[in-house]
Amino acid sequence: MAITDKIYVKNHQQLASQLETSFPKGAFKGATLDILFQGEGLAKLDDASRERVLDFAEDFMDCDCQAAPHCGCPERKFVAYLLELREQGLGPDAIVDVMSDDYMLYAYPGDVLSFLDDSVRTLEAVETLADVDGEREVAEEVQRRRNRLV
Repeated sequence: MAITDKIYVKNHQQLASQLETSFPKGAFKGATLDILFQGEGLAKLDDASRERVLDFAEDFMDCDCQAAPHCGCPERKFVAYLLELREQGLGPDAIVDVMSDDYMLYAYPGDVLSFLDDSVRTLEAVETLADVDGEREVAEEVQRRRNRLV
């Protein structure tokens, strides 16, 4: 299961009440993206919630794909965001706090830790494959990126 399947809308019930509709708690579920990011939905939200939703849309949903927001770009951008937070030295608890403050999203710290661990293991595998293929420059770059996550 991808980490984006484990990212949830904070204050879900409050937002559903403001929007006068129900939607899934999962931040990257299709119905959630559709409901939260339609113009008419935004107008019903209080100022603080609207600001966070707009920040999320601007940072993760801005792409030129015909299938947007169901194209996978928001998920890829969010994964990059999580990795950047880790590279800044934040642990799982702090990452959850930052995503909550920035975008009104939450996750369980254990899920974030598992994601980060899987990311490091994946980079280790890529580094090994690059070494085997004689791609020393690629292996070195992957090693640098992995070291920033550890």
